[in-house]
Amino acid sequence: MGSEKRGGIGRRAVLLGGGAALLGTAALAQDELRRAWWRLPGTEKERVEGALDHKGAVWTAASGANWRRADRPADFVIDRVVIHVVQGSYATALKVFRDPGHGAATHYVVGRDGRVAQLIRELDVAFHAGSRDMNERSVGIEHEGFVDRPEGFTPAMYAASAALTAGICARYGIPVDRKHIIGHVEVEGTDHTDPGPHWDWDRYIPLVRAARAKLGGAAPGVS
Repeated sequence: MGSEKRGGIGRRAVLLGGGAALLGTAALAQDELRRAWWRLPGTEKERVEGALDHKGAVWTAASGANWRRADRPADFVIDRVVIHVVQGSYATALKVFRDPGHGAATHYVVGRDGRVAQLIRELDVAFHAGSRDMNERSVGIEHEGFVDRPEGFTPAMYAASAALTAGICARYGIPVDRKHIIGHVEVEGTDHTDPGPHWDWDRYIPLVRAARAKLGGAAPGVS
């Protein structure tokens, strides 16, 4: 899990004295204005409440305090998938992501039995990675379980997650490799350790490639 600081300059402004602070604030304001073009009438993608990006998922809306509205990939390119482990149950993940005080949520939650819940549309920015830049460019997938309990990472979970990630990669042209499909621990600046040493990347990436190949289109990448 992760959180994103909201309000103020945040991580994008580097404060190097008063003058640089003002320049940083101005640059940030310009960036936000440039990214906000989709708010103009007639430019935002049509939205249907409860619509799914992944067939077979169940819609379970996250609190609006745990994500922000966007129009990806028109305003932010999506080029990463971030893998998380919740340190708890499927039900726990859904509960905390519906809590406005939690400050974080992923786009999806995958259960050990292969269930998939979608909480946030992929076009919106979920506060999941602990990094504003990574949040804007990625889709986050939470998994039921604990980092120190490998038995919780079941075949059903791996298969369902791989199919989900393959679909995301197909939609946005993301290569299927370890540069573009990463663990939360690999996000720069994060203090999280998930998915942990027992998440089997050597098993997972081939499953994603196989699922991606079934979808056709561009060939999957190699790590």
